[in-house]
Amino acid sequence: MNETRLQKLLAFFEKEPSDPFLKYALATEYLNQNDPVTALRYFEDLVANHESYVGTYYHLGKLYEALGRKDEAIKTYQKGMEMARAARDQHALSELQSVYQSAAGLDYEDD
Repeated sequence: MNETRLQKLLAFFEKEPSDPFLKYALATEYLNQNDPVTALRYFEDLVANHESYVGTYYHLGKLYEALGRKDEAIKTYQKGMEMARAARDQHALSELQSVYQSAAGLDYEDD
């Protein structure tokens, strides 16, 4: 039998349930499988228990936006920017600033 990516990730997760990378991988895989509710559970677990896992904030914020939860998205982007600064992750900081500005309505262009 050919295991799916999700099945493999779940098997790894069973052995390492506190691994933030596996939680992140599962969240993104559930998104790919069009299961945002389960993805949300993993993303929210990551920010609650592994707040320094910077990659989470962009995707969680985007998921909140997709679910019509704009205020939570903005707060998530703000927290992500804080964590990216602390980690000195300029790439993540730049991405988070961009989506934050868009979500907050600050992405206007000068004429």
